[in-house]
Amino acid sequence: MAIFDWVSRRVFQSVHGNNLVYNTCWEDPRLDRVALDFGPEDNVMVITSAGCNALDYSLAGPNHVHAVDMNPRQNALLDLKKSAIRNLEFDDFFKMFGDGRLPGAKAVYTDKLRGELPTWSQDFWDKKIKWFDNPKKTFYFRGTSGAFARMVKAYTDKVIRVRPHINALLDAKSIEEQRDIYEKHLKDKFWSSLMKFAMNRDTTMSMLGVPKAQRRQIETQYPGGLVKFIQDCVESVFAELPIQDNYFWRVYLNGQYTRECCPEYLKEENFQQLKNGIVDRVSTHTDSVQGFLEKHDGQISRFILLDHMDWLSDQFFPLLESEWQAIIDKAAPGARLIWRSGGLRTDFIEHVKVKHNGEIQNVSPMLSYRPELSTELHEKDRVHTYGSFYIAELGA
Repeated sequence: MAIFDWVSRRVFQSVHGNNLVYNTCWEDPRLDRVALDFGPEDNVMVITSAGCNALDYSLAGPNHVHAVDMNPRQNALLDLKKSAIRNLEFDDFFKMFGDGRLPGAKAVYTDKLRGELPTWSQDFWDKKIKWFDNPKKTFYFRGTSGAFARMVKAYTDKVIRVRPHINALLDAKSIEEQRDIYEKHLKDKFWSSLMKFAMNRDTTMSMLGVPKAQRRQIETQYPGGLVKFIQDCVESVFAELPIQDNYFWRVYLNGQYTRECCPEYLKEENFQQLKNGIVDRVSTHTDSVQGFLEKHDGQISRFILLDHMDWLSDQFFPLLESEWQAIIDKAAPGARLIWRSGGLRTDFIEHVKVKHNGEIQNVSPMLSYRPELSTELHEKDRVHTYGSFYIAELGA
């Protein structure tokens, strides 16, 4: 078992240490806005991912959004979006990040976008801007998660040949119509032995950003294990929740958004707000959560931790405790936090100890949870790939 865990970690580290992993965020910011109730005095910290949600939060009116990620490629993507907001007109911006294709992208990049980028982001996009100028492959089929999406598209279009049914489902006008299409035309064909085999592999999970520790949580906590969890998540999305505004799944099934079904930052009225100065309230930081907080001069009142505590909870628990110490030290009075987990529970938080008021204490008693609101929002999650969702406030 130890050797398999070692191999799994090496695969995951190789994928995440050398690639753009996320080309779009895979957390529903509509839930986050309700959970966090942003106000004009709030300073926000979010793990960058693809930067879509950092821009979304900025539109809700907080004072500043700090996007933090250890992978500089993720910050480079947000840097490119920020430069494009400042320097492109909406039609070209939507072609680039909505369609995932901008003809002549290299020239546009050189003439209008490159000059505003930090040095690392310049070096990255000097090599990768061609991702936006390929008539056969959109940007949303790039990066490791995009590569997986491209494989799924090939599987649905060329192996099981269900593309007409997928298109019909995405155009469905009611949940009843969605469920009928899914049950009759997609469910049995999609969940072939080949697909189940692929979804049960560490390499596949690494491409999607799922570490071994998170997979183990799902395997031990969810009846039926990982594959059944994924099947149930997909069924909820396509047969139980409205699909009309589910841009998360649309972009991975089609490789692009539509103007009617896209993230908030890609809507024309919001784009203009961002261009008019809101984008200046978003900054990128290539660092760990702990590293950023220890260097940050000021307090943070809203923390969006995604699911990364799952990653630290197994082999890197001392780092998790150090991160919570940094959170406690830099949290504003009444600070609110949200996080997600692949598991049904995050019991590991009960074991986290920090120094507070001169004493070593468990962090759990300092947290006031909002379980009813968490459950209500989690049920509406358009992504629906997490096992649980948490809202907590830090007490004194």
